[in-house]
Amino acid sequence: RNRTTTMGISSYALLLLLALTHDTNKHVSYAFAPSARLYPSSSSSLTHSTSIPLHAQNNNDNDGDRIRKVGCGTPTKPPGGMSLFDPDTQGKLQGTGDLQRRIKNGSSYLPPRPSADVASYSRPTDAPVHDCQNWLEDIGVPTNFAKPGSPAEGVILASGRIISDDAPGDIQHVVMQLPEGMHYVEGQSISVIPPGIDPKTSRPFAPRLYSIASTRYGDLLDGNTVSFCIRRAEFYDPATGLPDPTKKGVCSNFLCDAAPGTKVAIAGPVGKTMLLPDDDTKDIIMIGTGTGIAPFRAFLHRLFMENTVKRHMFQANAWLILGVPVTGGLLYHDEFAAMQKMAPEGAFKIDYAISREMTNARGGKLYVQNVIEENATEFFEKLEKGAQVYFCGLKGMMPPILDTLEEVARKKGIDWGVFLKQLKANHQWHVEVY
Repeated sequence: RNRTTTMGISSYALLLLLALTHDTNKHVSYAFAPSARLYPSSSSSLTHSTSIPLHAQNNNDNDGDRIRKVGCGTPTKPPGGMSLFDPDTQGKLQGTGDLQRRIKNGSSYLPPRPSADVASYSRPTDAPVHDCQNWLEDIGVPTNFAKPGSPAEGVILASGRIISDDAPGDIQHVVMQLPEGMHYVEGQSISVIPPGIDPKTSRPFAPRLYSIASTRYGDLLDGNTVSFCIRRAEFYDPATGLPDPTKKGVCSNFLCDAAPGTKVAIAGPVGKTMLLPDDDTKDIIMIGTGTGIAPFRAFLHRLFMENTVKRHMFQANAWLILGVPVTGGLLYHDEFAAMQKMAPEGAFKIDYAISREMTNARGGKLYVQNVIEENATEFFEKLEKGAQVYFCGLKGMMPPILDTLEEVARKKGIDWGVFLKQLKANHQWHVEVY
């Protein structure tokens, strides 16, 4: 009984709808849906503008009024008139009035030529043009091309001592060819796995991480090399004053002694702490000791030497504070001097702290923290304006630097703890020590 009643009601609704929507002109045909709503069929051609069939408009019974009220399931706006939304005025066609041609031409559409009053972007005939390094500008921040457990293979191309004979120790600049497809950016590091077995663990030697001292294009500007600034790790016997070969650094000595053509197991690159800022209007302060100069050499080559968009867009100033024991230990001194000549006037400032030859305001040896203290006003003003500060070197450099900054801040009435927290939150504080 219930099924018969339901079917009877449905049949009645169907007959009523068909009667209400009957069009003697045959301009519109409708397809019946189970929900008892009416839609134009796929073969329909809607030619009149009203949304309610003509015969339904003349029907005065209650069911007809109800059906007309809900639109009979048909569109309540005429199609094609763009009365609901006009892409040209309300969309992103920017008033070109070219909608129909865009639709007609599809993927072959070409925008109209600009009118004569549109400014020309062509190069002035007297403007100099230079080739620009650009093929590695959009590589993001590459990481882990290879991992220590499955290293890639680099090849030593050249190495050489870069400090004078009277400077203590041995520091070398090492250039290595990378495997195809391995790239990095300034401020990152690469691991080197020295050959052999560690006698202490009877396992392969652990990887050593080295800061990269070249830009992403490398010293050869081929985008396929990397450079390192490496101090040969040696232990001098206090009794004899001679190096003890049994206590030498395994990886640093391997790299410093490696002949051109030597294959090296490498991993990485890694690191996002020491990257240059994206904002080219923010000053950069670099504080390093010894081989901590490595990432800063990469920064400075990118900002003042290489012909890249980054160099041309950099509108701020760079300040390098480098600490070494003697003048003969100044790393890349000639390169930095050349950069100062090439940089815009005042854009690149260098302060050297040569501890065994220079004295601070109190008569003691001059270290990088003393340079910060003696230039405290400039240092803090730059930080307050958003400058990025970078530290790189032996981990022992940081405690005296932090003590100095805290003391200077106290004298200025600044809560150093709060200020340092703010610098870190703003990504202005970058530290890489080893």
